[in-house]
Amino acid sequence: MPPWPAQVHDEAAVGTTPTSPAVHAWGDPAIIARCGVAALGPTTDQCIDVSGVDWVARQLSDGVAFTTFGTEPAIEVLVPKAYAPEPLVLPAFAEAAKALPRNTLTCR
Repeated sequence: MPPWPAQVHDEAAVGTTPTSPAVHAWGDPAIIARCGVAALGPTTDQCIDVSGVDWVARQLSDGVAFTTFGTEPAIEVLVPKAYAPEPLVLPAFAEAAKALPRNTLTCR
């Protein structure tokens, strides 16, 4: 499992049900991260580089889902609108994302 951050956006870790080392959450409303998501293939969705990690963004009804791009497996981070602008929480996940094996895909 990746090295999950102790805090995200000044929010402390909270428990998840069921508990799993692949899923972690912070704050209320919860920012939720999970590792082991299937790697994304080529996409035309918005792709951004944050702290040297490529992320694909997908709008949700109450926030944004970010999935690492170019890692296998991927990490998905669900960020509620309460933390807007949502990309500002992503630097906390740079260490975890950089610990994952790379494939050949990049945002560029």
